[in-house]
Amino acid sequence: MIIVPATLSLTKLLFFISTLFLLLALPAISAAVEPVYTGFRSQYAIQGYDTVAYFTQNQAVRGDTEFQSEWQDTLWLFSSAKHKALFDANPEAYAPQYGGYCAYAMADGKAVRVDPTAFSVIDDKLYLNFSRRIQSRWEADSSSFIERANPHWMTLLSGQ
Repeated sequence: MIIVPATLSLTKLLFFISTLFLLLALPAISAAVEPVYTGFRSQYAIQGYDTVAYFTQNQAVRGDTEFQSEWQDTLWLFSSAKHKALFDANPEAYAPQYGGYCAYAMADGKAVRVDPTAFSVIDDKLYLNFSRRIQSRWEADSSSFIERANPHWMTLLSGQ
């Protein structure tokens, strides 16, 4: 039972009730994650790294603002005009899985930031992880993590 002091004005009472409602309702509300992770201090996908370079050079390469595209309401940087053209022709082929969130954490249904240098390309798909230490854990059983992460990603995207 919640006790409301008798001296509350109507305005304060309404504020108290609405605050109480939010506190009780918030755990039941789930928000969808952004479809592409950019990080808190960045407007760029993969924190400005060239997503095509992971496939063509097998390394994390910083992009250049001279070569950028917009896809899924997010800016993507590339290290060359050639990489930009490859991405523009088929962005789904080069975009990281799980919107660029950590693949290891996604297996537990969590959307976690990444270190763009902690990556794997498996079956022509890019997977990013939180750190190189987490990356090595993920690589030890990546197929199992992928199998667990895929349904979580769809749930997080829909906000359910």
